[in-house]
Amino acid sequence: MKHFLVCLALALAPVPAFAHHPGERIDEVMDAREPAFEPTDLRRTPRLRGTDADGTPLRLDAMQDRIIVISFAPAGCGAPCDIQQALLRKVQAGVNVTPMREMVTFLTVGLAAEGWDGANWRAVAAGSAAADDFAALSERDTDTPMVHVIGRGGRHAAIFHGADFSHVNLILYVNQLTNAAPPPEPGLLDSIFGAFQ
Repeated sequence: MKHFLVCLALALAPVPAFAHHPGERIDEVMDAREPAFEPTDLRRTPRLRGTDADGTPLRLDAMQDRIIVISFAPAGCGAPCDIQQALLRKVQAGVNVTPMREMVTFLTVGLAAEGWDGANWRAVAAGSAAADDFAALSERDTDTPMVHVIGRGGRHAAIFHGADFSHVNLILYVNQLTNAAPPPEPGLLDSIFGAFQ
C-alpha cells in the first residue's frame, strides 16, 4: 500500500515543467525550476575510493553502468546532513518503486544512517579529500551539503545543494538520466587517463 501511495503521489504531483518531457533539455528545465540545482556536465568525476560497512572496496569507475547519487555526511555536519539524508531516503523510496531501482545506486560517504533500503544504498568510508574534490566541482560559494549525481559512463551530471530541493525534482532528474542514451565507448585518451585514477 505504501508503494502505491508513493507512485500515486508522484503521478499526481503538479510538475508542469515536465509535462512535455524535457529530454536532453533536462538541465535547462531543471535549472529554471529548481534553485538548488547546479548542472555540471563534466566528463570525469573525481576519484572516490573507499570501503563499505563490510570492508568491501568501492570504486566509482567500477560502477559506470549505473546512475550514482552521492552524498557526504561527515562527522560533525549535524542537522544539515541529517535533514539532507532524510530527504534522500524519500528520493530512494520514489526511485525504488519503479524499474529505476535496478539502475541507481545511492552512496553516503561518512556517517551511516538508518532507514535506507540496502538493495541499492551503501555507506562508504573514504578519506576527507574526496569530499573536498567533489565540492570543488561547484561554482557556488556555499557550505551546504551537496548531492552529486553521476550519469552512466562516469559523467558528473549535476549537484543538488542543501536539503530544500524537491525530492520529486531529483527523482525526475535521475529518471531522465536512466532514459538517456548510453555514453559512447571511451577513446584512447580516456583509457589512458582512466588508468591513472
